[in-house]
Amino acid sequence: MLTYTLEKQQHAPLYSQLYQKIRDDIRSGVLPCGAKLPSKRSFAEHLGVSKVTVENAYAQLIDEGYVASFEKRGYYVARVALPPALPVKPAAVSAAKQAVYDVDLCSNSVDPERFPFSVWSRLMRETVLTYARELLAPLPNQGAVCLREAICDYLAQNRGLYADPSQVVIGAGTEYLYGMILQLLGTDVRFALEDPSYSKIPQVYRAHGADCLYLPMDAQGVQMDKLTQADVQVVHISPAHHFPTGTVTTQNRRLELLSWAAERPERYIIEDEYDSEFRFHGKPIPPMIATDGSESVIYINTFSKTIAPSVRISYLILPPHLAERWQQKLGFYACTVPAFEQYTLASFIKSGHFERHINRMKRYYRDLRDAVIKEIQTSALAPYLTIQELDAGLHFSLGMQTEKTDAQIKRLCAACGIRISCLSDYYRLPEQAPAHQALVNYSGVSLEHFRAALQRLEAEFGMS
Repeated sequence: MLTYTLEKQQHAPLYSQLYQKIRDDIRSGVLPCGAKLPSKRSFAEHLGVSKVTVENAYAQLIDEGYVASFEKRGYYVARVALPPALPVKPAAVSAAKQAVYDVDLCSNSVDPERFPFSVWSRLMRETVLTYARELLAPLPNQGAVCLREAICDYLAQNRGLYADPSQVVIGAGTEYLYGMILQLLGTDVRFALEDPSYSKIPQVYRAHGADCLYLPMDAQGVQMDKLTQADVQVVHISPAHHFPTGTVTTQNRRLELLSWAAERPERYIIEDEYDSEFRFHGKPIPPMIATDGSESVIYINTFSKTIAPSVRISYLILPPHLAERWQQKLGFYACTVPAFEQYTLASFIKSGHFERHINRMKRYYRDLRDAVIKEIQTSALAPYLTIQELDAGLHFSLGMQTEKTDAQIKRLCAACGIRISCLSDYYRLPEQAPAHQALVNYSGVSLEHFRAALQRLEAEFGMS
């Protein structure tokens, strides 16, 4: 007679356990088609359960077609079309373990101790109390009005940029807004990008089907002769602080760019000011959009650099005619930033905490940069290193006297616990880049770890 072990302590009822065991034996062929099952009474006595338990199990099997009942004859295994055998799954390939570095000079992380958590948490509580009704209502598609107003007020006071909140569009990060710009202008337009440039910009445009052309740069910015010769409608630049070279576009070059855009109505300049606030000498350079008389500049900025990378809040300022086109063409899109974060950020800006935070971080980053440079200049490697572009925001360039290739330099640094990138990593054609130029993103550097990593690097070169 069939024998099964049923556990009274299991979450599944006894009849369900019995049903599953018989069903599994039928599926596996242990109980073939036509096999007679024990009577309810004898089976219950054999298993030490009630007759009702067996009745319920048999009833379930009959309902699902696994068992057939014949009056005065009993219960038999029915003809069942068994499911095809599942293919053997290959062993899961474990994801490559991400390398851990003592010093990461490639990413602009933020020291948690520098974030104003006490202020932010208080404003979050106030947001719940102040904007309870608004938090549960749909947001305007361009973002919360109070945040757009706060951004306009801040830019007017600190950057000389006067815009109406109706021109502002809030989005979840600059990469998202790049794609929205392309949808606004049309996928048939051709984009000109700086060479070298931040690699994600062309990746986003090409992912949306746009054609991209690269423009070489000189000491004043993108080369105008190359731009005027190119068949492009949009040029994407970072005039306040170019990444990775740190170049600041001169006033003459800015006027030339504005004149180029004004020549034809389909031409636009995307002014990308991703970390323009961190200028350590003098005031931030006024954005090009502030002097644009032909409505040809699209301004984009982010709070990811000024507050934290995890704060995925960026914004566009569109010329008035493009703001109208946005509503007509893209007004069906919902805002991608949660209301709670927008209202909290608006309070952070309006209360003056944002400006104070920027000023504190500028002092901190300036001191950190100077300390990192001092560690380099006092190391045994100093005679072979040249520090360049000291005012290039949150990074600077490091020229190296060596016969090693950039790839060899990066591998050698990685072996010493240092993650570093080179200028050649950002050129469309790496062979055209100046060799042996490393980039030092220092915002998240621990001086203790940096000093120890330099000592390991010195030992690698036999200088310790």
